[in-house]
Amino acid sequence: MWQYKKKLEYPVNIKNPNPALAKVIITQFGGPDGELGAAMRYLSQRYTAPCNEVKAILSDIGTEEYVPQSYKL
Repeated sequence: MWQYKKKLEYPVNIKNPNPALAKVIITQFGGPDGELGAAMRYLSQRYTAPCNEVKAILSDIGTEEYVPQSYKL
């Protein structure tokens, strides 16, 4: 059995909201040319790759693109 607790792993305290910076960040992550779009393209191309080596490379690149930059510190 598991319990679901809707809370952040780390507390977030925003003192000075900056909507312009927030727009840039969300565009880079989820926009058409963002990290998430690139990851999905790599991972979907994996399924039509001609050989196992290419599949492995596309999987590695796709998962690397998918990991948020904050986790790569």
